[in-house]
Amino acid sequence: MTGDEPLTYAASGVDIAAGDRAVDLIRKHALTTTRPEVIGGVGGFGGLFGIGALGLDDPVLVASTDGVGTKSVIARMMGRYDTIGIDLVGTADDLAAQGAEPLFFLDYVSMGRLVPEIVADIVAGVAEGCRQAGCALLGGEMSEHPDALAPGDFDLVGFAVGAAERAALLPAGVSPGDLVVGIESPGLRCNGYSLARRALLDRAGRRFDEPAWAGADSTLGDELLRPSVIYAPVVAAVRRVVEVRALGHVTGGGIAGNLARVLPSGCDARVRRGSWPEPRIFDEVAAAGSVEPAEMERVFNLGLGMLAVVSGADDARRVVEVVESRGLGAWVVGEVTAGTGRAVVERGPSS
Repeated sequence: MTGDEPLTYAASGVDIAAGDRAVDLIRKHALTTTRPEVIGGVGGFGGLFGIGALGLDDPVLVASTDGVGTKSVIARMMGRYDTIGIDLVGTADDLAAQGAEPLFFLDYVSMGRLVPEIVADIVAGVAEGCRQAGCALLGGEMSEHPDALAPGDFDLVGFAVGAAERAALLPAGVSPGDLVVGIESPGLRCNGYSLARRALLDRAGRRFDEPAWAGADSTLGDELLRPSVIYAPVVAAVRRVVEVRALGHVTGGGIAGNLARVLPSGCDARVRRGSWPEPRIFDEVAAAGSVEPAEMERVFNLGLGMLAVVSGADDARRVVEVVESRGLGAWVVGEVTAGTGRAVVERGPSS
């Protein structure tokens, strides 16, 4: 194109027609997540949700936002986009950790060059995550950012909103003598991928198509793209039968960092490594990168995605039973003691 020819948006790197096609492709996915409180459909300037229909006496809205971090780099390198959207909906578990029911979710997809089929795959995963969480995919946005992002690069951000009765908000009532129950996370979720990639791919030279470890049934790529568990449904099931005093959603900052966020100033908590089975992928990362145990504990969830604080052994046992009935592992992994609001991970003989 010469300087005399009319300049178009498409020639500048933004294809409006591709955006319109992407909207058409994702519309069907959003419709599979609808709830009775949703008003209208995809395509408005904003999503509408009738909160009065929830029937809460003293409702409090709870909101959270997050992304998928550099796990998106793995998805791009492998050309597999159908599960990364599930990971994005993991931010709904931040709501559950504060005692709220996730109500609706919005996603933002930014790409260097908008490819409608890739957007559709990503949003199909978001819709699956929303179905698992029980929330509506109320709306979203996509953008094409030439020059800011290279063709093939993309970033994801998610926004979740939930509601709770004010009296049911967490944490509440945590005290010395309470027990900590850890709920299984089979993989890395979305945390620590910059370290995991550097250790496994750059330093150890591992390939996506090789076994994740000796004798593994899955490839390393499968393991690195293993989608996050969405904990909101199992948390709701636990709270129906047990008085949960606090929930710690284990994301960036590891077990201790996230458990400390729900402790009152007069309490400490101790979690014992070796009291639950840690997924093999963490050993692989540690070995490939010569990562020290303290760094592993600070960066990764080490196999526990949600921590429930309950009042004693009977309640802890019931939590384990409910979680296991829903296909996940759960273990009593620690306890609350008098202290100053600090949480620590202690290493047992098996760690």
